[in-house]
Amino acid sequence: MSNVSYYTAEGLRKLKEELNHLRDVERPRASQAIADARDKGDLSENAEYDAAKEAQGHLELKIAKLEETLANARLIDESQLDTSKVLVLSTVKLQNKQNGMKMTYTLVAESEADLKAGKISVTSPIGKGLLGKKVGETAEIKVPNGTLKLEILEISRS
Repeated sequence: MSNVSYYTAEGLRKLKEELNHLRDVERPRASQAIADARDKGDLSENAEYDAAKEAQGHLELKIAKLEETLANARLIDESQLDTSKVLVLSTVKLQNKQNGMKMTYTLVAESEADLKAGKISVTSPIGKGLLGKKVGETAEIKVPNGTLKLEILEISRS
């Protein structure tokens, strides 16, 4: 089963840039490190060679995972988003029912999440709890220290 993930144009661009950097810059650098270590002599006792080979293996794994992510990535047409309920890329204005605090979050794919920028993952407990809710509804979300009650005040597109 494929794991389809939805991305904004910016998020997809960042993924592609990271993959290109790994392929075009890091991969040749890893190959050069192996060649340099190989030139230092006996490979059976060459820790530098072993480390370079291991680093290359990690790099290739990272490249493969990014390629798979990109193969399963889908671009979200933000103009088609329904603002009657909380979906991926919805910007949601919330009020914590316990303390009255108001906050605004945008729900994004896991790889685009950045709490400092107000972007939370749709796979996070809060993200999951908000999905499908409408303005005026209260989402009750179980968190480690109890249950959060968040009222949906407003839903807009990001």
